[in-house]
Amino acid sequence: MDVRKVPAPVKRVVHLGSRSYGRLTAPSRMTPSFLICGGQRCGTTSLYRALAAHPAVLKAVLHKGVHYFDVSYERGMSWYKGHFPLQRQAEKVQERYGVPAQTFESSPYYMYHPQAAARIAADLPGTKLVVLVRDPVERAYSQHHHEVARGFEQERDFGNALALEPARLHRQEDRLAADPKYYSFAHQHQAYRARGEYARYLSVMAQHVGRERIHVVESERFFSQPEQVYDEVCAFLGLPINLGHPPFERHNARPRQSDMDPGIRRELSSHYASHDEALMTWLGRIPIWRQT
Repeated sequence: MDVRKVPAPVKRVVHLGSRSYGRLTAPSRMTPSFLICGGQRCGTTSLYRALAAHPAVLKAVLHKGVHYFDVSYERGMSWYKGHFPLQRQAEKVQERYGVPAQTFESSPYYMYHPQAAARIAADLPGTKLVVLVRDPVERAYSQHHHEVARGFEQERDFGNALALEPARLHRQEDRLAADPKYYSFAHQHQAYRARGEYARYLSVMAQHVGRERIHVVESERFFSQPEQVYDEVCAFLGLPINLGHPPFERHNARPRQSDMDPGIRRELSSHYASHDEALMTWLGRIPIWRQT
């Protein structure tokens, strides 16, 4: 059954039943050995589906993003484990391929939520994190278009949305960091400029999980050299790279209604200059989008 084609009301019932059963069987379920943590609108869905097609990988049940370590942490670890395959499925994979099976999920907000990295470090010690980055100017514009299309953003003008961002996000990170139960719609859906400041989020993640457990991928390179990037990610995750390549497709790309205003593009490019420079320590070179 292709879950993507199931009507939404039916899907909700199926998900509820699956989660209830999953929670009851949590002790016999796998826990993720790696997570795709972000960034938003950077090709995470495309990489998720490529890795989910690896013969030694068992994906999360029903949907790719569980959002446990950001907005659902109060549900508890049994609820979280209920989203993953049973251990007997992992045993079958190991019998067939001679390597331990791995499972994972992809929740791009993990990279940005102030408490997510510490929670991951506490609950999934040893788990590796994969992060995608993209030209932050294009990423911001893409996110705004995406949020408008989903009905999460009422301000259809990108420039106006950027102007609203400081007020919308005022003290939201502080409140999220201080109160485990606090939720900020604006922080999750309307942080267009802030989301592209990749290095500062990576630094926080490294403080909690260790830099050696984080692998950063430029989405431009993933889409232009998918086989090579896929092999590099598999090597980082300890997955065999001799089992072939999956079909590489681009998912969740939305057609542009108009080009970005040149003035806004210049302003954003200037804003991200120092952040892109800091990202060099993660990539080992100038980011692709700064090489022209």
